[in-house]
Amino acid sequence: MVNRLKKTLDKLVLRMGRQGASGGGQMPHYEQGKHASHRQNQQPYQGAVIRPEPAEAANPSGLKARFKINYPGFDLDINFAVPGRGITALFGHSGSGKTTCLRAVAGLERAVDGYLEVNGEVWQDDRRGVFLPTHQRALGYVFQEASLFAHLSVRDNLNYGLKRSAASAQSIVFEQAVEWLDIAALLARRPERLSGGERQRVAIARALLAKPRLLLFDEPLAALDLKRKAEILPYLERLHDHLDIPMLYVSHSPDEVARLADHLVLLAEGKVAAAGPLQETLARIDLPAAFADDAGVVIEAVIGGHDDQNHLSRLDFGGGALFVTRQAKALGSRLRCRIHARDVSLNLERADNSSILNIIQARIIAVADTDNPANVLVRLDASGTPLLARITRRSWYSLALAPNTLLWAQIKAVALFN
Repeated sequence: MVNRLKKTLDKLVLRMGRQGASGGGQMPHYEQGKHASHRQNQQPYQGAVIRPEPAEAANPSGLKARFKINYPGFDLDINFAVPGRGITALFGHSGSGKTTCLRAVAGLERAVDGYLEVNGEVWQDDRRGVFLPTHQRALGYVFQEASLFAHLSVRDNLNYGLKRSAASAQSIVFEQAVEWLDIAALLARRPERLSGGERQRVAIARALLAKPRLLLFDEPLAALDLKRKAEILPYLERLHDHLDIPMLYVSHSPDEVARLADHLVLLAEGKVAAAGPLQETLARIDLPAAFADDAGVVIEAVIGGHDDQNHLSRLDFGGGALFVTRQAKALGSRLRCRIHARDVSLNLERADNSSILNIIQARIIAVADTDNPANVLVRLDASGTPLLARITRRSWYSLALAPNTLLWAQIKAVALFN
């Protein structure tokens, strides 16, 4: 109930702040119950965006965030830097601090000694007395539930986004947003006549029309069923291809992260447990508890051939080739796929007389315990491409496996993201 009230207030602040900014009014005073006391005496500077000094910005292209927020029973203490383009996933279990971090980035949550820089523009630097309130930050925020105006048509909801837009190098016109989210047929409808997936697509389009320099997604698919999630994921991928701005995407779904993200920030108990490019971070074996049964790697592959007789396609990647169900894509098309550690078995010799089609030669790099004492997690290197295998501890010892052992990885299943 408290979380729902907090998110409702967030939406109200974003709406009223934008209205105040466009109409010459002031940002309304906003504090949040028991967490407000540490902010009551703060009078942040609300001036123009400033350029970073060299000490804080060795790389001006990117997003840098540093926040400390102390609540009874929970502390957020994070410091990370991510690319200035593409999707960065904030991933972690419930209560790890993902949404609190996102709210701090939006300026909805005031951090102690906070710092936020977006592609060379400093939006917050408490050491220098700089804090841009939410309505002055060129950002778009998409919540779990689409916050559309019920009394307005889809077209008018989108026009609201245009009204609160500011000058930006990332200029998106009305027609572009409508095309990218495929909502032309919905423009005359009211929100009550839209499905959950349609409402979220309209909410994303409205966020785009605000011409943001940063997009924030707070579990935008959490309220949708599996069918609606499958419908909206391709539109999020389209945004990734078209937009040249950073996007922070909060999720606790490993499949969403594997499909959409370029970069990963893993949060645990209010701290950054790991951060880095998606493929590298997912392949780490010191983080099995974070992904539990979903540990696995993501591979970027290219369609190298089709076997029409057997209805298969061949995916080429740095470590070899994978055969999957026939894909209706041209040769040379790029595909992202995921291989779970649970779907990889190991053999010291190539088993040609096997129903398993995908057998890749690899070398053992390292091994680690899992949350199940009967299993171990093995990191492999397949000609530069990392793989993970989860096998029993008994198999590890019975095969006399050890780092640097050359063997064959038998891949029983490949998940494709189309």
